[in-house]
Amino acid sequence: MRLLVGCVLGLWAVAAGADPVTIKLGTLAPAGSAWHDALRELAQRWDEASGGQVKLRVYPGGVQGDEGEMVRKLSVGQLQAVAVTNVGLHDVIPEPEAFSTPLLFRDDAEVRCALGRVRDRLESALESRGLVAVRWGDVGSASFFCTRAFRTPEEMAQAKVFAWEGDPGMVKVWRSAGLHPVVLSSTDLLAALTTGMVECVSSVPLYMLTTRAFEKARHLVDLPLAPVIGAIVVKKEAWEKIAPDLRPRLVQIAREEGGKIDAEIRRLNADAVQAMKGQGLSVDPVDPAAWRPALEKSWSVLRGDVVPAGFFDALVAARDACRSTA
Repeated sequence: MRLLVGCVLGLWAVAAGADPVTIKLGTLAPAGSAWHDALRELAQRWDEASGGQVKLRVYPGGVQGDEGEMVRKLSVGQLQAVAVTNVGLHDVIPEPEAFSTPLLFRDDAEVRCALGRVRDRLESALESRGLVAVRWGDVGSASFFCTRAFRTPEEMAQAKVFAWEGDPGMVKVWRSAGLHPVVLSSTDLLAALTTGMVECVSSVPLYMLTTRAFEKARHLVDLPLAPVIGAIVVKKEAWEKIAPDLRPRLVQIAREEGGKIDAEIRRLNADAVQAMKGQGLSVDPVDPAAWRPALEKSWSVLRGDVVPAGFFDALVAARDACRSTA
């Protein structure tokens, strides 16, 4: 059936005289990772569904730069799409960074529910900046991975914590929580952990395992901080070169593939912790109640300084509505 649909659409495209559209997509997803494999599957399905008229070329592993650099390459046409996290999207619109609010959500189900309630607002904001979001998805729940044990907020206040370059808002957030951020490009993270320039990084387990970064940061603070969500966004100019009747089908495929990889990523993140424990990772238990007061100090900075207050309040309301119907 997939081949039949591709043939039909391909014949239509030839008859209409359409030119093939090539979309170059950059991502930090490591080559060979589950995220990269999902993007390659998406490229194959788009090629089949369009009869070869839409070519998605994936550049993994940060070869196009960190997320900020890739987003900038969209504006000059060096890339036509990116698969980035809510942190990287802050260079386009600030709203997605509300999901980085420490301890705002209780679990993954609550995140997915709240995202569904505010997705239209996010996509409208992106469209106003000339971008089309073809899918949203889970990356995992971030926790601190450190070069030594930090079990209390007071101990963590002495640590040098990685902060994304080009994201001054989140630097303020970390400082408001009593932490000491060190601003670097994500591509410099491994070297910084090795030299001691950075002692802790907030990341998801699967990324730490896939990149082997945990070998430099063998202490996991057993406290999920905030979800990391991801999006595939395409430059509107490139998207509109695709036949209008074909675009909904490509979005449908992207969301189908996204649903499959999201479920897989949740399992792989859990498995990654067990795999890293078998290779020397120490999971250090902490008292969440002791950490909450310090981390919640960041909320007032996020609301208004980093994320528009109206959207922050809408996300909190969406979370509360999800809890009331759970």
